[in-house]
Amino acid sequence: MDAENLVVVGSGPAGVSAARAYREAGGTGPVRLLTADPDPPYERPPLSKEFLRGEADLPPLDEELAEKHDITITLDDPVTELGEDNVRTASGAVHPFTACVLATGAEPVRPDLPGADHPDVRTLRSAADSRALRAAAHGVRSAVVVGAGFIGCEAAISLTRLGLQVTIVCPDDVPQEKRLGPDAGRFLLRWLKSEGVSVLRGTKLLSVEGGHRVRTDLVPVLDAGLVVLATGVRPRIGLAEAAGLAVERGRIRTDEHLRTSKPGVLAAGDVALAYNPAAGRALAVEHWGEGLAMGEVAGRTAAGEDAVWDEVPGFWSVLGDRVLKYAAWGDGFDRARPFPRDDGGFTVWYEREGRTVGVLTHEADEDYERGQDLIKRGVTASPSS
Repeated sequence: MDAENLVVVGSGPAGVSAARAYREAGGTGPVRLLTADPDPPYERPPLSKEFLRGEADLPPLDEELAEKHDITITLDDPVTELGEDNVRTASGAVHPFTACVLATGAEPVRPDLPGADHPDVRTLRSAADSRALRAAAHGVRSAVVVGAGFIGCEAAISLTRLGLQVTIVCPDDVPQEKRLGPDAGRFLLRWLKSEGVSVLRGTKLLSVEGGHRVRTDLVPVLDAGLVVLATGVRPRIGLAEAAGLAVERGRIRTDEHLRTSKPGVLAAGDVALAYNPAAGRALAVEHWGEGLAMGEVAGRTAAGEDAVWDEVPGFWSVLGDRVLKYAAWGDGFDRARPFPRDDGGFTVWYEREGRTVGVLTHEADEDYERGQDLIKRGVTASPSS
């Protein structure tokens, strides 16, 4: 695909990476990046950690993107319509393209429960969300975080370090039990408790009253100064659906080059269900690193290269002062094998039908690096600890 005019929709890692990669691959046409976010592109991982705690400014995602790569960035003007060869924004502007990358990301899901949509109930996805959450945390003594995924756990620890008494409402017996298994969940539980976070396990949110009172199936009433929903995200596929692109499992279906069913249109990041030839199937991935990797493939494809997304998805999570590293195909396992280390680190190997499909490590970088290779090769032998 020889793009003479590239439009990128979205300013997260996939969008920025696509614009930059197009230029680095020799793309010479005009490039315009459009975003609904009022802030210039920024690093999102600190939103639940040091930025939320007020310990650091939010780093720019690529400070030289516009000047170095000659890319026009338009902020605070969401794309409302994807046409045959142009996009229209909320301001009424129309931008033509010969290639377009949809990197629209995902938005927080508020459960369909009474009070979950109250304006005082917080979510955490953007810089504006993090600033608002930090401001709301001042002057209150306690917080309830609903959800024990990585964003929920990271935010809970940050709020605890801001001086709040924090309780996590965890639907499973241990955090991340379905995704990472019970052994890994017990490690996470101990870490949360060591940070002073209380965890209500095996309980479900029933309602939120007045933005500050939480009802669950185990504890009738939890009064809190602050309620945070960390209950997952939903890919933003509205543009794609309205334009008739192939959508599957709530995401935009693409091939290994990140091409969608519509000629000239690619998709990358959270919004894509992309075929990964190393996995032999399409994967849904919501990792920051994969946004960068998929965006690069999309940008290089738009510039005419034969780029392929065939890496093993992975991410890091910083929980207080501890770092977790995880790499996996992400679509299930039938066996988890934990190996604690004497120094406090650990490795959990994940297998399916005898093949390595994932690895989780803490202070075991050699296993993390080796695990990515084992996963990609699909070896049948169980890895040693």
